[in-house]
Amino acid sequence: MLEKSVRKQIEKVIDRYRVTRGKEFRLKDVDPGDTAGFGSEMKDESKEMLARGVEWLAELQGRLYAQDQWSVLLIFQAMDAAGKDGTIKHVMSGVNPQGVQVFSFKAPSAEEIDHDFLWRTNKALPERGRIGIFNRSYYEEVLVARVHPEILARQRIPKHLVGDDIWDERLEDIANFERYLAHNGTLVLKFFLHVSKKEQKRRFLERLERKDKNWKFSANDAKERGYWDAYMDAYEAAIGATAKKHAPWFVIPADNKWFTRLVVAAAVVHALDELDLHYPKVGPEQQKELARARELLEKE
Repeated sequence: MLEKSVRKQIEKVIDRYRVTRGKEFRLKDVDPGDTAGFGSEMKDESKEMLARGVEWLAELQGRLYAQDQWSVLLIFQAMDAAGKDGTIKHVMSGVNPQGVQVFSFKAPSAEEIDHDFLWRTNKALPERGRIGIFNRSYYEEVLVARVHPEILARQRIPKHLVGDDIWDERLEDIANFERYLAHNGTLVLKFFLHVSKKEQKRRFLERLERKDKNWKFSANDAKERGYWDAYMDAYEAAIGATAKKHAPWFVIPADNKWFTRLVVAAAVVHALDELDLHYPKVGPEQQKELARARELLEKE
């Protein structure tokens, strides 16, 4: 679907942020303010580029739905105020709502705590032909639960199963689960929107200053900043252990929202384009039925 020249341009940008070999990944190597050499003057032009990406995505989603073979799972993880909601809104703005499902996973319910940590997300996996979006995901169980051990304690896991290796075990479980999804025709793309601590502070202050954004802020958001380094370590460990060719991470600079949205759109479009999606071909018998239907309609 994409022209070769366009494909090469997209690949050049997304390759910069795609992680498929986790052992070599270091979060410090990704600058949250990076824009791949594009200056701020690109901000206005990026809107037109994003609109084109949304159009391509809408066309690819139509083929995905019609072909009914692949399913797509997009996972978004980030620190607060990194722009997950806005990115999902802008990138997915042109797709058919019937073919997209968005799930936000917050603090687990009592029922969810009574099950294994993958249970609640398993119920929300997308069917074939559809795109599923996880706004936060099972990765919370190796991120926030790792930073705040009291969360793990509330899960009432038998004590002898909660050892020093529990985080490595959970990451191994996640990697195996994502390999299982890939073997069953689910394309898994994971996005970490990497915002800087300085930019997060600016956005928090903006939420406090603007009445129309007050609702987005919680006092706990400011408290969580005290665990910033612990979260960065947890993210690096999670990405390092689960970044694979069949389930890549995209660690995308998030200090400039226009750039973040553009790269996410490019990554999704590129991945779907590689699936060689197409509309089902009509066989000889069906063509005859269509011809008879045409005759009936033209005789009316």
